[in-house]
Amino acid sequence: MSSLAIRSGLRSSKKLLPNLIIKNSISQRYKSATPVVSSQPATASLNDSHSHLAQPAKSSISTEPTSDEKYVGMTGGEIFHEKMLEHGVDTVFGYPGGAILPVYDAIHDSKYFKFILPRHEQGGGHMAEGYAKVTLYIYFFYSQTIFLFSIFAFTTLSYISLTSNAPYSIPSFRGKPGVILVTSGPGATNVVTPMQDALSDGVPLIVFSGQVPTPAIGTDAFQEADIVGISRSCTKWNVMVKDIAELPRRIDEAFKIATSGRPGPVLVDLPKNVTGGILKSIKNFSRANIPTKIKNDTALSAENNKSLDEAARLLNNAKRPIIYAGNGVLSHPDGPRLLKEISELTDTPVTTTLLGLGAFDENNERSLHMLGMHGSVYANLAIQKADVILALGARFDDRVTGSLPHFAPAAKEAAKRGAGGIIHFDILAKNINKVVQADIAVESDVVKSMAGLLSRLKKSKHDEWISLVKTWKAKYPFYYEPESSPDALLKPQSAIVELNKQLENRKEDFIISTGVGQHQMWAAQYYRWTTPRSFVTSGGLGTMGFGVPSAIGAQIGAPDKMVINVDGDGSFSMTAMEMATAAEYKIPVKMLLLNNNFQGMVRQWQDLFYDARHSHTGMKNPDFVKLAESMYFRGIRVNNRRDLPAAMKDFLDEKGPVLLEVVCDPREHVYPMAPAAFYNLKWFKIMATRILMRD
Repeated sequence: MSSLAIRSGLRSSKKLLPNLIIKNSISQRYKSATPVVSSQPATASLNDSHSHLAQPAKSSISTEPTSDEKYVGMTGGEIFHEKMLEHGVDTVFGYPGGAILPVYDAIHDSKYFKFILPRHEQGGGHMAEGYAKVTLYIYFFYSQTIFLFSIFAFTTLSYISLTSNAPYSIPSFRGKPGVILVTSGPGATNVVTPMQDALSDGVPLIVFSGQVPTPAIGTDAFQEADIVGISRSCTKWNVMVKDIAELPRRIDEAFKIATSGRPGPVLVDLPKNVTGGILKSIKNFSRANIPTKIKNDTALSAENNKSLDEAARLLNNAKRPIIYAGNGVLSHPDGPRLLKEISELTDTPVTTTLLGLGAFDENNERSLHMLGMHGSVYANLAIQKADVILALGARFDDRVTGSLPHFAPAAKEAAKRGAGGIIHFDILAKNINKVVQADIAVESDVVKSMAGLLSRLKKSKHDEWISLVKTWKAKYPFYYEPESSPDALLKPQSAIVELNKQLENRKEDFIISTGVGQHQMWAAQYYRWTTPRSFVTSGGLGTMGFGVPSAIGAQIGAPDKMVINVDGDGSFSMTAMEMATAAEYKIPVKMLLLNNNFQGMVRQWQDLFYDARHSHTGMKNPDFVKLAESMYFRGIRVNNRRDLPAAMKDFLDEKGPVLLEVVCDPREHVYPMAPAAFYNLKWFKIMATRILMRD
């Protein structure tokens, strides 16, 4: 059957799909929890755990937009609704308001996608991010077999597999973008933080914002804000639609740009007279003219192939190589597999960034875990001593490099002799040589570049180097002083260690989200990351409040997984009201709350750099258990080591939404702690002495 016939079958069968959706696994898992009345109709409940099988086919039709003639006679809001169907959108997050009401009216009781109403637009934006982060692998099928969904005789479902021998002929991003629909003015400005967060971390996010009617623009009308101007620096692309005839084209462009190259956020501003107007005739627009540079990653260029030859030469002759893997490795399911194969073939240890956690099994003997400011001592020592550094889909953030003049001295020295150096693979040109000068650079899809490199590599052994790395791992493990007695106040690290212990053999069934702060670093350090795309966090922007809503979005995007948000009291308090959203839509997320009654990371810096003057970092917190119970969560509290294992088991066994508050010692710091890029070397030597010579 031709792809055109399949697409035609999909369009003609849309009205049948709701009747074929069976009850979803999230509702099943929630049955034992406190009953909550949902405001959504039954048809808008969360999809069946197998319904994602239909998604690749729905997404495929969006790559070939059809004629706009079929939209004639529709309102702008109805066109929006149709476009969501064409692009395979199954979940929309949003908050209504006056300027966007024509769209909300058009999607009223839509049977084709779920709508999730957050308690704040920022929460909705982070939900959309969490959703987008986890759906990459759920909606992707390996390039050897692509499943297309078709419907025969309007009633029969079947799956067709088309086999391809071209292993890397598919686009670089194969996930689902997060979609959020907000009103004008404060509704739109409240999504600025999620947009910047998505831009920093490469998350596909599509924001549709209402706007005052075009005749009122510039008059300081009620709830008018220049969101196109405001968001210009925190989006890949944005646009205001001033003519209803260009609305279909602009929506297509938004999906294309958000998910192409390095994914990121886009914004489409929708004046009320455009969404409320009726399309009377079409205009000829060049639909292929996407107004942004999108890298063609279908093949490696001749220049890149030459760079890969040189990179392979350095790695094949290296004495002390290291792989520094970032979020780019996780852009394709083959990324972690290729990373493991390169590491094994060349006998090279692997360290990851915060966002790269899960790309390499941390139980592997070659794993150095996370590097950087709060990374492992052995990863930081190894990157300083390595003669060849292979950076994959990472951007040399300041929290990784520390003081740039003192970063990677051995690799810089080896480069002068032509016997080593820094190799950087990245899809985004601006990330190359932005912070650290690369000796060899490949600007292309990272996973494609890894595949090209692997074919050029020879089997190597580095026994002396691996032995030295193992010595460092044994001598300088992640460490904290345990509680003095079973009844003593808990150390926050103990909660993560216990979580890791109880999930030891089933981590593939769990996703961990975090807020931002000490708890985020302890989760990165003491939880052993073994599964790709199992960590949802805010990296580049460091957004406090990210944890709760992103966990909700992740649970919606991955209904067959169990999502746990590891949070701190400061970060948690910023978006705690979103627990009400989880309860309303029967989303069984779990909240592991480390409560030390402080903004812990800020207090740590005050202790180290400001003579322990705790200026406005203490927290007068509510009773979090009662707060959770007021929003239909079950609440559990533990404050000592003796009761922790039983409380953690109870927490993990709970079928519905649950919060476990771990009352922690506020004096704990996150160690190790390497210096930030702009702190002086004298301070580094003092801190290194304290950390490395703790015995």
